[in-house]
Amino acid sequence: MTHSILFWILATCLLVTALPAEAQQPGKVPRMGFLSPFSPSATAIWLQAFRQGLHDLGWVEGKNISVEYRYAEGRNDRLPDLAADLVRLKVDIIVTAVTPDALAAKNATRTIPIVMAAAGDPVASGLVDSLARPGGNITGLSQMNPDLAGKRLELLNEIVPKLSRVAVFWNPQDQMSTISWNELQPPARSLGVQLQSVEIRSSGDFDKAFEDATRARAGALAIMPAPVFVTDLNRIADLAAKSRLPSIFHVKEFVDSGGLVAYGTDRSELFRRAATYVDKILKGAKPGDLPVEQPTKFEFVINLKTAKQIGLTIPPNVLARADKIIK
Repeated sequence: MTHSILFWILATCLLVTALPAEAQQPGKVPRMGFLSPFSPSATAIWLQAFRQGLHDLGWVEGKNISVEYRYAEGRNDRLPDLAADLVRLKVDIIVTAVTPDALAAKNATRTIPIVMAAAGDPVASGLVDSLARPGGNITGLSQMNPDLAGKRLELLNEIVPKLSRVAVFWNPQDQMSTISWNELQPPARSLGVQLQSVEIRSSGDFDKAFEDATRARAGALAIMPAPVFVTDLNRIADLAAKSRLPSIFHVKEFVDSGGLVAYGTDRSELFRRAATYVDKILKGAKPGDLPVEQPTKFEFVINLKTAKQIGLTIPPNVLARADKIIK
C-alpha cells in the first residue's frame, strides 16, 4: 500500500469520526422528549413558538424529528415517573419547560442531553455548575431576573389607589415561587405595603385562598410563579375578577385568560430560543459547553376589559408603558 493511499484512508476515517452523530446516521430520525409540569393547553402557545424555532432551523416534527410529550398537569409529584419514562424510551434529547421538570429530568439521566426552555435559577437549584459553563448534560435558558417581583409590586402600587395590603399567592414547595416571595419583602417595606402570605400547594386551595384574601381586605393580589398557577390560569383569573381583586402575574397568558396585569419575561421567546440549543446538540455540541442564556425581552400587558369589570381605572402613564392592551 502506497503512502498516499494510506494517507487518504486515515484522513477519511478521521473525518467520519469528527462528524456529529446525526451526520453519521443520515437515516436516523432523532427522537426528542418534551417534559412539562403544566397541562397541554397551558403549554400550547409556548410549544408553538418552540416548533417555529425548530422549523426555522430545518427541523419539522413528524418529518426529520419525532417528539414524545409528557405532561404532569400541575402535579410535580408525577414528574419523576414521567422523566423516567422518557429515559426508558431512549430519547436522544429532553426539553423541559421550567425548574421542577428540569430537576426531574436531571435526576433521571446523566447522559441524555437536556435543554431547559425557561428555568428559574439553574445555579441555585443545582441544575448547572454555572451559567457560563453548565457542565454535565444540561443547558438552556433561564427566566430568572431578581428585579421582576419587586417591579410587579410597584406596578400594583401605581395601579391601585391607596394600596396598603397585597395578598401574595405562592407555593413554598416551588423554588421559583419561594425566591419571588422573598424578593418581595424589600420593595414592600419601601412602598409601605403589607404582604399577606397565602400558601397554595394545589388547585384545591384556590377557593379558600381567595376567601382568605377577601376576608383580610387585601387591596390587590400578586401571584408568584409556580406550575400550579399556570395550569389553572383561567380559574384564577375568574376568581380574581369575582373577588374584584386587581391582580398581577408573571406571564401574559394570565391576561389573555382575563387577568388584569402581567409583567415578566416573554416565555414564548425563550421557548423559540430553546430550539437553537436542540439544533446545536443534535448536530454534535455538548450541553455542558453551551452557556445558559438569560432573558432579554420582557412584556407588560394590561386587560382594560377586566379593569372595567372590577371598577378600576388604569392611570394614563401606566397605560403608556404597556406593550399590549386588551380592550
